[in-house]
Order: sequence, then C-alpha cells, then structure tokens
Amino acid sequence: MTRAGDTRWGVLVDSPTEERNPRTVEMDVVDTLQLLRLINAEDQLVPYAVGATLPALAGLVDAAAERVRAGGTVHYVGAGTSGRIGVVDAAELLPTFRLEEGVVTAHLAGGAPAIVRAAENVEDDAAAGRRELGDVGEGDVVIGLAASGRTPYVAGALEHAAANGAFTALVTSNPRSALRELVEVAIVVDTGPEALTGSTRMKSATAQKLVLHSFSTALMVRLGRTWSNLMVSMVATNQKLRARTVTILHQATGLDRSVCEELLEEADGDLKVALVMTLADADPPGARAALEDAGGVVRGAVQSLSSPSHSTPSRREP
Repeated sequence: MTRAGDTRWGVLVDSPTEERNPRTVEMDVVDTLQLLRLINAEDQLVPYAVGATLPALAGLVDAAAERVRAGGTVHYVGAGTSGRIGVVDAAELLPTFRLEEGVVTAHLAGGAPAIVRAAENVEDDAAAGRRELGDVGEGDVVIGLAASGRTPYVAGALEHAAANGAFTALVTSNPRSALRELVEVAIVVDTGPEALTGSTRMKSATAQKLVLHSFSTALMVRLGRTWSNLMVSMVATNQKLRARTVTILHQATGLDRSVCEELLEEADGDLKVALVMTLADADPPGARAALEDAGGVVRGAVQSLSSPSHSTPSRREP
C-alpha cells in the first residue's frame, strides 16, 4: 500500500475550497434559473469574507507604500486562475495610474503562454518560483496568490523572497494553508466550498480579484496617483480616455468642458498639470515644477504653490 505523497495521483489538498458544498448538490437537476440563483447565492458570500480581511490588507498596503516610495517593487506570484488575476491587475495599473513599468510585476507559472492556455502542471515547479523572484531584496514586496494555499510554484517564490529579506504576503482561501508560515501578512478569505466542488475559478477567484483590486487601488491612492476619488494620473491613449480627462477636470473644478479643454491644451494634455494650474492658479511651467517637487502628488503641489512663502506667476498674468 502506498502513501498519498508517493502516488502519481498527487497530494490531498486540505482546504475548504475542495469540500463538497451541501447547498448546491442538486445544481445539475434544477432548472437553469435556479442553477444561476444557486451560483449567485454563493457569490454573494464573497464580499463579506473579504471584509473580514481588511485589517490585514491595510497593513499590507501600508507596508507596500512605504517600500515603493523608497524605490522598492511589488510582485504578484501565482499559477492558474490566481496567477492570471495577478497579471490583469498589474497590467491595468500602467494606463490607469501612469505607473512606471516594473513597479508592480506579475509572475505567472508557465509565463505568457499560460495566460490564454491552461498550463496548470507548471504550478508544481517550486524551483521556477524561486528563479522568477531571483532579484528581489529587502526593499521589495512579494505577494503569493494561492486559492488552495499549497501551490509549490508560489511556495518556492515566497521562500526565496523571505530568505532575501523581502516583505512577504499571501492571499488564499484556505485558513489551513501551510504557506502562512512563510509570510508576514496572510490575507485569508474564507470563502468556503465552491458551488462546483473544487472549482476555485469561482468564489476563490472572485475573492482574489476583490483583494488585489482593493490592494492596488489603495496603494495608488497612498502613492498620490489620485486626487480625491478621481483618476488624475491615467494615460489618455484613445478618444474615449481623452474625453474622460476632460470629464475628470470638469468634475474636479466645476469649470465648463470647453474651459477644461483649453486648460488641457495649455498643459499639453497632462491632466495633473491642468488640475494644479486650476487649483493653484499657476502657469504650466509652475504647475509642472511643483508636481515634480511633490513627487507627482497633486495635493502636495497645490499646497506648495498656495503657501504664503511661495511666489509663482499666475496663469492669468501676461
């Protein structure tokens, strides 16, 4: 008789995500509307489970913001659905927040081909995880994404990151995950059994998407990539986004859209410059200089230009 770890059938995953859901055992015999209601009822449990993790998530955001301000980087590491969610979240930060390439990087087991074609066998390669994180150090943050809480690829990456002094975290749906021992912060979203047993592309994936989008958005806010609740750092690369910059400037200032278009023309299309020009009554060069001195933070630039000790030409002066 062989032990579980000795067979080609793999090791039993001790996780609630692998348990059978008693609420959905008849999903294959009910009508389609009821089937969808069963799935939807399970999905509605996810935000509450995410809410229970917010204190730990806040600590991760603050730790990441501190390190990124000092020149560090953030790395998502995952396989399968978890890894693909990391890829999407990291990719969207560049156009949405004008984030410099390499500040937040996603590492997916199997690389780029695994984005569009399932390659779940590569998740068992712990050595690949270590190689992917070869250059991380004390100033960096590594976040493992593992719904099941056992992925060897993620384990290898976290072990390597921890040994190099990086700040480590885990996002999982398994409260019993052994990977929790490898990290400083564990974001455990206890979503319970999936509607379809073991299909972690469902509730567990939704939880990871909510956690990562909350994390990255909060990180960008802490880094000054927003003003109020407006995306003032976005890159306007098409007609829709150019129109959105006008809308954002209008929402921020209350000025007519035609005036906002003129301001953006003066600012060479840079929404932050146009906003500082308006809020601080500065000319374009003064607004750009203030933003540079403030590290690109609109509030900091406006405050410096509005201080009694500061003297800068008004944009209305000839």
